[in-house]
Order: sequence, then structure tokens, then C-alpha cells
Amino acid sequence: MSSRRTLAPYLLLIPGLAPIIVLMTLVIGMAVSQSVTWTDVSGKVSLSLEAWRVTFESDQFWRAFLYSARIGTLGAILSVAFAYPVALWLRRPFAGSDLVSALIKAPILVHGLVAAFLYVNFVSFQGFLNVALVGLGLAARPIRMQNDPYAIGVVVLQVWKNMPLAFLILSGSVRAISDDVLNAARDLGAGTFGRLRRVVLPLTLRSLQAALIIIFIGAAGDYTFQAVAGPTSLNSMAQFMVRMETDNGLQGVSLAAVVAVMLMGLSLCGSILLAGLMQFLVKRAGR
Repeated sequence: MSSRRTLAPYLLLIPGLAPIIVLMTLVIGMAVSQSVTWTDVSGKVSLSLEAWRVTFESDQFWRAFLYSARIGTLGAILSVAFAYPVALWLRRPFAGSDLVSALIKAPILVHGLVAAFLYVNFVSFQGFLNVALVGLGLAARPIRMQNDPYAIGVVVLQVWKNMPLAFLILSGSVRAISDDVLNAARDLGAGTFGRLRRVVLPLTLRSLQAALIIIFIGAAGDYTFQAVAGPTSLNSMAQFMVRMETDNGLQGVSLAAVVAVMLMGLSLCGSILLAGLMQFLVKRAGR
């Protein structure tokens, strides 16, 4: 009887976990299997690591890899850095807090493609920002900000779109901290910054890690923001994967599969590093 009670909660998870596990296994399995095949000019498919060799020898691939890693890291860290103080501010309800919370969540309702085009129109040569700068005398002529080579626009869009997600993840854990715990820390002599370092941050560590991981994976694999507002001389991993598939004929599927596997590897390794870095910083701050 006791064993049935122990297994019952795990059995209830099967309907939800099974489709996820099956789909993930199929996607990863297909990508890996296609990455180790090669199609010659006659159309014959054989097992080979040629696609990996060709991809790794491409300078464009490594530029795309580092670019996606940079965008994912900046997008995740900045989104959490902006969302965390707001979550702390809205921890206790006050007059107008619901309105502020709703405004913060508003970007979730806007599709990324729409946001990208709105941003491009805002910063273009004839956009509102340049017209305002020239009209106020702050600039002699319009400034080129569209598709800037440093990908500032892409980072801005990532933060604008992902900050509400980070806020949703963090606000629950921040509000779950009992006032008794904070009052006890205050009674023991901890100031505002001390309570933040030694109480609030450790208790919200898991939420911080979850927000960083989710946002990093989405930002590193982004296609929409990069295609519309990103640098014209750089490709993200998603863009590069599409290019490899469309520009290389019979070998395109194998080359794109290699990029897909590397993108999954980047998401996994980057998530682990960000989560570990956050845990290290929180523990160090709490000393």
C-alpha cells in the first residue's frame, strides 16, 4: 500500500512528461543523425563526419556562434537585471501597483516580428527618434541606428520582450518571502542591503537561474529580431542554419543539422554556465 502511494505522484506525471520526452528525443535524434550523413553529387547518402569538418572550418560559423552566445548572454542578464528591482518594488501591493504590473507585462501581447518592425521604424533615418534629435538640435543630421553593427537594437528588443517574462518568474518567488523572515533579519541587525544579499537573493536563487536559462535559450536561438533589426554583416546561429540549408544543395540538410546540434549545445552549455555563475555570485554576496 505504501509503495503505491509513493509511485502514484510519479505516475500522474507521465501524461505530461511523456509527450515532451518523446518529442525532444525525436528532434535531437533527427538532428544528430542528419549531421553524420553526407550526400555526394550522385545523390548517394553515407555516414560521414564531412559536414562537421566543413562547418568547423567556416569562419562565418564561428562568428555566428560567438554572436549568438553574446546576444543570449546580454539579453538574459539585462532582462533579469531590469526585472529584479521592479519585482522587489511591487512585492507589496500599493495604489496603482496592478496598473504598473499590467504595463510591464504588456510586451508579452506583442508579437516579436511586430516589435522588430516598430523598432526599425522608430530608429530609421526618417523615424521619430531621428526627427526628434534633429528637431531639438541635438544632431546635425539623422544618425544611422537601424541594423547597427554592434547589435544594440537586437539587445534592446530582447530586453524589451523578455523582461516581462523575467518579471513573472521572479515576482512569485519574491512575494513568497515571508515578512517574518525579513523582520527577523532586521532584528538581527541586517540593513536593507544586508537583507537583500543574505536573505532575498538566496531565497530567490532558483527563480533567478530559471529566468536566465529560459531567456538565454530563446535569445541565443532568435531569428526574428536578428533578421529584421540585426547587423547586416553578421548572422545568428538560426540565420546561419537556414543559409546552410538553402545554399548548399544536397549537402545543405547535413550542414544545417550540424549547426542545429551546435545551437542545442550552446543553449545547454550557456544555461549551465549562467546558472552556475549566478549561484556563485549569490553565495559570494551572502558571505
